[in-house]
Amino acid sequence: MIFSMTGFGRGEAAEANHKITVELKSVNHRYLDFNIKMPKHFNPLDAFIRSVLKDYAARGKIDVYITDEDSSDDATLLKYSRGLAKQYHDYAQQIADEFGMVNDLTVSRLMHFPDLFRAEEGAYDEEQLKRLLETALRQAGDQFRAARNREGETLRSDIGKKLDHMNENVTAIEMREPEILNDYKTKITEKVAELLGDTQIDESRIAAEVVIYADKICTDEETVRLRSHIENMKKELARGGAIGRKLDFLAQEMNREANTILSKSNDLVTSNMAIDLKTEIEKIREQIQNIE
Repeated sequence: MIFSMTGFGRGEAAEANHKITVELKSVNHRYLDFNIKMPKHFNPLDAFIRSVLKDYAARGKIDVYITDEDSSDDATLLKYSRGLAKQYHDYAQQIADEFGMVNDLTVSRLMHFPDLFRAEEGAYDEEQLKRLLETALRQAGDQFRAARNREGETLRSDIGKKLDHMNENVTAIEMREPEILNDYKTKITEKVAELLGDTQIDESRIAAEVVIYADKICTDEETVRLRSHIENMKKELARGGAIGRKLDFLAQEMNREANTILSKSNDLVTSNMAIDLKTEIEKIREQIQNIE
């Protein structure tokens, strides 16, 4: 199988009054990078979360969103600071005494003073959290991996078609070379005949010139290597797995050979085919950036 680096997955697990939801979203990245947003009581499980998610991705920047809905009575505990309340009370009495005023501080007014109350999370059963969390993570991971696989297979199919088109161009370039040499031989023969008139033409000299020209425009090595890179990329696509980096390297090598063919070309038809090769390679490289 082949996987894209973009995808989405969602999973949830519930038990009694407790429900954990996990959402995964990913984009391209050179390495595997997790950005996890979760309630603070999940912090001790950070390493566990990462270890589970590594089963579902090898590369990509993955945003992980974890929410926890706990509707039990002890999910949140309200506590007040007795010491702070006493200070508020004592200072109110002190002010009343110093200025001869009536201390009209009531409990209801005191409760509105800042920082007197704080909400705290209740105690959590770590084993229960871990069990529910893993269920939600793996459910989201399965959806996430399936989505990445679907897009990956689409990329595989499209890249395969582009590679077939490149093969056709390589074949056409190889077939074009003898035609170029024949045209060159005809052109140089006609030019020499025009210059010499009825004088005997030295065929060996013409042949030597054609050989020199053939050596300048010969792209046999480049087309052989380019065809080899195309076949290797097809094999990697068929093999699947985390192949993005290998494909990127092969695309760079393809581009190198196409550049050399274009630089050697002294023929408009061949140049156009070489440009077409470079265009297809660039399209393939853009798609490869999204392969795991």
